[in-house]
Amino acid sequence: MLNPIYYAISAILWFWHKVVSYVLDPDSGVSWVLAIVLLTVTIRAFLVKPMLKQMRSTLKMQEMQPKMQAIREKYKNDQAKMMEESRKLQKEMGVNPIAGCIPLLVQMPVFIGLFHVLRSFNRTGTGGTQLGLSIEVNRNTPNYIFGVDEVQSFLDARIFGVPLSSYISMPNEMFGAFGTVDFTRGKIMAVAAPLILIVVFATHMNARLSIARQEERRRSGKTKAPQNDMMATQMQMMNKMMLWFMPGIILFTGVFWHIGLLFYMASNNVWTFFQQRWIFAKVDAEEEEELARKREAKRTTAPRPGQKPKNPKKGKNS
Repeated sequence: MLNPIYYAISAILWFWHKVVSYVLDPDSGVSWVLAIVLLTVTIRAFLVKPMLKQMRSTLKMQEMQPKMQAIREKYKNDQAKMMEESRKLQKEMGVNPIAGCIPLLVQMPVFIGLFHVLRSFNRTGTGGTQLGLSIEVNRNTPNYIFGVDEVQSFLDARIFGVPLSSYISMPNEMFGAFGTVDFTRGKIMAVAAPLILIVVFATHMNARLSIARQEERRRSGKTKAPQNDMMATQMQMMNKMMLWFMPGIILFTGVFWHIGLLFYMASNNVWTFFQQRWIFAKVDAEEEEELARKREAKRTTAPRPGQKPKNPKKGKNS
């Protein structure tokens, strides 16, 4: 079922490794890490437009909350009519709730796909999805798009002295798949632990940036506060999950993450930080332009000082 995703991820990684190999040694750890970073850039660049649409949709949804609340109250005894009117309002406002899920729906398969592809370079283990291959068979078995030579290149590549598909909790019997065992679990920990902490910290800070924007918009009156205690509680829970729960999951599951995957997560978070700032600035500018346009339209249609406002109804009656 997930094979198309695995082939797609391995194809993108293969492409960038080939590109990088024109400049760097194709068998070096740096060339493979750079290929992983460029894979990250490729995926995230593809998601810039959906993320921008998601942000615009979120603002429109906040704007139409009072109307949605009025529909709920008016049709509280008629669920079918409530859903019909809600969809009608969403269409009028140009809001598509499903579109907001696209970035997450794309990023999760990418994460899972890259995790699997990197793990599949070394299939000498016996747990989980491992095949229990012998060292020789593993080194001579293709990995999706990657041929035998590329599999061996990846297995023998080192970054800071450790293999890219090694991880802290890797069983000792899998070490032999990397050719010469010139590393220890301590070395893997020395490389992986700082990367895990960087990813945890970056995830926390990206969440803090998003929450700070929410609070700033509420203080400026651009976004209304939750309409009841239940909604306020739900928002607080969501914010706490973003700030602490997600970084906590990364911290405690990081022992299972390959070095290459940690580089993906680190570069992904760096991209997220700058992308969020750019999208926030762009959407805010668009919002200010829209407000200015409405003010100008209101000013041009308002009666001049001393002039009586026109009364269309009076004209019809006369």
